[in-house]
Amino acid sequence: MAQYFDVHPENPQPRALAQVARILEQGGLVAYPTDSCFALGCALGNAAGIERIRRIRQLDDKHHFTLVVDSFAKLGAYVEMDNRIFRAVKAATPGPYTFILKASREVPKMMQHPKKRTVGVRIPNHRTTLALLDAVGAPLVSSTLLMPGHEESLTDGWAIKEFLDHQIDAVLDSGDCGVEPTTVVDLSGDEPVIARVGAGDPSPFEA
Repeated sequence: MAQYFDVHPENPQPRALAQVARILEQGGLVAYPTDSCFALGCALGNAAGIERIRRIRQLDDKHHFTLVVDSFAKLGAYVEMDNRIFRAVKAATPGPYTFILKASREVPKMMQHPKKRTVGVRIPNHRTTLALLDAVGAPLVSSTLLMPGHEESLTDGWAIKEFLDHQIDAVLDSGDCGVEPTTVVDLSGDEPVIARVGAGDPSPFEA
């Protein structure tokens, strides 16, 4: 049965965040809010957690998992960026964007696209997410909480607990979750490709 943590949207309680961080560090899978929908997240390197996300969302091996970090300065350890990409990503973060980039050696192969060796990265603009990342002290491996056959993501914490009660370990809820998924921009090729239009304005990346 999933534990439920309800925290304040502006000042999330450190004790609750520490408990969620401990669950993640011990191999757990949690649902947590972001500036663009709830997401499923586990610790970096948690192979079992990644497989649990795959099962819940019925994902194939070509799905781009996303590394969620709390600052732009930390991206360089996980993805390759030339000057053009560096400037483009820096200008759009934090915010509701996911960027597909070439993965560095720090990214486990289980997270990468099997042929392209790419991975998604993002820096959300959301107090609870950033506070959780600070409590964990490391990136989270994440995927939008969009269930198979559903056109919209789950956005209510209690509904998520009821729906996934025996499939995840915790729900972190702060009541102020976004309702639209991120805009996904593939920057791994010669030109930007808008893979999904969502909450982020795609125009800076359109030719």
